[in-house]
Amino acid sequence: MMRDLVLNDFVLLTFATRWTILLSLIAFVGGGFVGGIVAYGRISRAAPVRAISAGYIQVIQGTPLLIQLFIWYFGLSLVGTNLPPLVAAGIAVTLNSSAFFAEIWRGCLEAIPRPQWEAAASLALTRFQQSRYVIVPQAARIALAPTAGFMVQIIKNTSLTALVGFVELMRQGQMITNVTFEPLPIYLYAGAVYFALCFPLSALSRKLERKFNASRST
Repeated sequence: MMRDLVLNDFVLLTFATRWTILLSLIAFVGGGFVGGIVAYGRISRAAPVRAISAGYIQVIQGTPLLIQLFIWYFGLSLVGTNLPPLVAAGIAVTLNSSAFFAEIWRGCLEAIPRPQWEAAASLALTRFQQSRYVIVPQAARIALAPTAGFMVQIIKNTSLTALVGFVELMRQGQMITNVTFEPLPIYLYAGAVYFALCFPLSALSRKLERKFNASRST
């Protein structure tokens, strides 16, 4: 039944934003954890580990996130496993973001000059100790700007989860539009919310990048 757009609709949109934020945090934490493992797999001394890690990244980055969402939500139902929308969306965005984090962090790890690795090895440190005490602290500084920048992409990617029924900001907007037939104000408001979430991260990324470049030039 059609009805008029009311103030409470914008309140519902605002409350739905918390699910967008939650899903983004799941993607960041879970994707960061998996991505860190894959990043180290990419620089492993074992050729099979490097090949598996590279293959994982190629598969994830080479397929649309929307297809990955459909596989986890609709595909598993064909074999009798029905995941709730939040679980399916969480798995999909986590694995998707992990592939991109892995490549970002691999590049940062490989940006550390080889003499740093050799100096750490000369101190009789294990590979883990070399990474923990020497390499990762330096690589983390390089990774701050691109990691903050990719968080913007994660937030925007969560809008695709509306297509598997997860009621985040975009899905809530679709539901309201279906009964009010007034998409313009709804999607303008949703766009403003996405901008409010993404702009600070974009600004932070640019600031960190300028700071890093300035420190390198001195």
